[in-house]
Amino acid sequence: MANRHLSRSIVLQTLFEWDFLAPEKKDDNLSDELKKALKRNLKEFAPGLEDDNFVFSLLDEVLKKHKVVDEIIEASAPDWPIDKISVVDRNILRIGLTELLFGDRTQVPPKVAINEAIELAKTFGGENSGKFVNGVLGAVYKEIGEPGKEHQRTEDKKKNNQDNKEVMDTASLPVENLGGALVYTKKDGNILFAMVHDVFGYWTLPKGKLEIDEDIEEGTKRKIKEEISLDITIEEKLGDNEYVATHPEKGKTFKKVVYFLAHSEYKELVLENSGGLDNARWFEISEVPELRIYNDIVPLFTKAIDMVNKKSKNK
Repeated sequence: MANRHLSRSIVLQTLFEWDFLAPEKKDDNLSDELKKALKRNLKEFAPGLEDDNFVFSLLDEVLKKHKVVDEIIEASAPDWPIDKISVVDRNILRIGLTELLFGDRTQVPPKVAINEAIELAKTFGGENSGKFVNGVLGAVYKEIGEPGKEHQRTEDKKKNNQDNKEVMDTASLPVENLGGALVYTKKDGNILFAMVHDVFGYWTLPKGKLEIDEDIEEGTKRKIKEEISLDITIEEKLGDNEYVATHPEKGKTFKKVVYFLAHSEYKELVLENSGGLDNARWFEISEVPELRIYNDIVPLFTKAIDMVNKKSKNK
């Protein structure tokens, strides 16, 4: 394990050099120039390292995945654009997230990936680097490690957690109200649903933060328009969802989402306000079960499909 820790520090040193290259010289793969830099760093900082294959493979994977990883960093730390994060911290995050999201968990379990990144931050970063890296990686792990766990309804948490400590603690958390919609349309006789894809790899429903004292239906219409450029007509309330979200700097927030069933005319979806999203598209009902979606929106789909089918039969 000591060798692996040393290997990661060599990768960090090489990424540090890579990050200062001109944009046109930054390859998404292990170029000959970068291989030379890596070999130089190995010779200088890790002479006699037994397994340099791990060093080369990790650096190669970080480079290949750095664009999508950078999007995840910005989604998980929205107050910190990637170019505003220190060069050391952002490359530690790139290493940690690459191992966490794309690595072999039998070789590098999630907690090892997170702890190794924190140790790198403590060694090479600033005074608060360890805390910052821990916050970002911890937030991502809660999304991908146990998807849907923090997105359970509060009522489900009461049933599943007898001690109920986390539920009781939400009373002291700042509250953020959001509005979302499951938007449907018809094209060529088929019912289609609008969905957005987040940088964690899940298809989910468009939603957004409401202004203070804003009418919830009007606010939801506004957010859907801003996010996917659709003008919607709200038909019925689908349900509520409550969950705790963790921000790496601001800490925990108790989020309350109200979802509506809404209709719109068919048009190609345009992702206007990405904010951690990378795609938007329509899906037929038959396609939905094959999608990777969060557990908390499954009941909403079930209810919406039943509503839409009934509306179609009554026409």
